[in-house]
Amino acid sequence: MIIIGLADDEPLFTAGLAMILDAQPDMSVLWQAIDGADAIRQHDRETPSILLLDIQMPTLNGLAATQRI
Repeated sequence: MIIIGLADDEPLFTAGLAMILDAQPDMSVLWQAIDGADAIRQHDRETPSILLLDIQMPTLNGLAATQRI
């Protein structure tokens, strides 16, 4: 099973992507974050196999979040 963490500042996009990924038999979205800082907090609590992070988000972008994780 591929466990995924998602981060994007557009909640509708993230929710839609999560629905598509969750529909796959071998994938599951563990959490959805609204920015990079939220992604770091959630990653500290539950670690997914893969992170999909937007690179342009307010507060902390996906590149900076990836470096900190």
